[in-house]
Amino acid sequence: MSNETRTRSAAALSGRLTDIRRELHRNPELSHEEFETTIRIRNWLEAAGIRIASYALKTGVIAEIGAGKPVIALRADIDALPIQEETGLPFASAAPGKMHACGHDFHTAAIIGAAYLLKEREHELKGTIRLIFQPAEEKAKGARQVIASGALEGVQAIFGLHNKPDLPVGTIGIKGGPLMAAADGFVVEVAGHGSHAAVPEAGNDPVVTASHIVTALQSIVSRNVGALDSAVISVTKLNSGTAWNVIPEKAVLEGTIRTFDPDVRRRVRERFDQVTAGVAAAFDTTAVVRWIEGPPPVHNDEGLAELAWQEAEQLELLPVNPVPSLAGEDFAAYQQLVPGLFVFIGTDGPREWHHPAFDLDERALPVAADFFAGTAIRALEQFAAEEPV
Repeated sequence: MSNETRTRSAAALSGRLTDIRRELHRNPELSHEEFETTIRIRNWLEAAGIRIASYALKTGVIAEIGAGKPVIALRADIDALPIQEETGLPFASAAPGKMHACGHDFHTAAIIGAAYLLKEREHELKGTIRLIFQPAEEKAKGARQVIASGALEGVQAIFGLHNKPDLPVGTIGIKGGPLMAAADGFVVEVAGHGSHAAVPEAGNDPVVTASHIVTALQSIVSRNVGALDSAVISVTKLNSGTAWNVIPEKAVLEGTIRTFDPDVRRRVRERFDQVTAGVAAAFDTTAVVRWIEGPPPVHNDEGLAELAWQEAEQLELLPVNPVPSLAGEDFAAYQQLVPGLFVFIGTDGPREWHHPAFDLDERALPVAADFFAGTAIRALEQFAAEEPV
């Protein structure tokens, strides 16, 4: 199929994909609650004659186009965030306190568009395209649920996407190696002894300990992480006390660590534990650290990146080497098992992810749909050529 024919076919979908994206945007559902979203996706796919595969998922959809081996997967995430929308759009969220502030509505619509284009060319496919509409990405649990369901079995490569507001429409961010960070959370409980605020010497103040822990943690990145590596430690929450004149028994810190390299990740966590325990002991208090294991880094396969770059150039898009993001993404869980490529799709939006005024340029929908359909076909052809006779 010529580029011109493909472009016309994708452009013809533009209005339909915009309608799908806006319906999803108007009706956001949080992680593990995507029941109506699941029904909508199934209906849109079944109406196009795309078969739904049976896997044990409470929410989310797995579908397939084509038959036989090899099997290539395309993945979109479908959940929204607990954010009150402030866009003023005519299709703004109808659910108070819930919003597609990360663009998962765009991701879902784009991969549905790719599915429509692939269905038109099903007779050409040299294998199977498995479509994964994954729940609970924002909780970093959905990918593991998909894997546990068996939906990754037989898959030889997987592709995923995230919209990128700071890239123009028509730009595709493609990069082999690390692209997004490991995202671990922490909770630190500092225990002291309470007393009247007028006699602090009668107790051991956990607030003072917690304050020094926050300060001391900042030295880990500057003194334990090499200048050519990167890491972020952010304490985002500090709770303690019940009254202005009472030194409390406990203080609780929460926050996150972001890293790209597994060795840096391990070293930062080791030093975090050491620094926290040492500061607490210095103030005659105790500190217990609880780690919230997040997704590992998104680490893209170099060969798949080259393949996708070639597809973007064939479509006369603009492939670029993007700046890695310290945001986390549970697509990384798939990459622990099969080669994977996660790309950024330029959407030229006014705000970054997770902002209550987040929006994007819907002209990127047919671009993404065409790019992923073509990349999937190109991957099938490459893997089919490598299959033993």
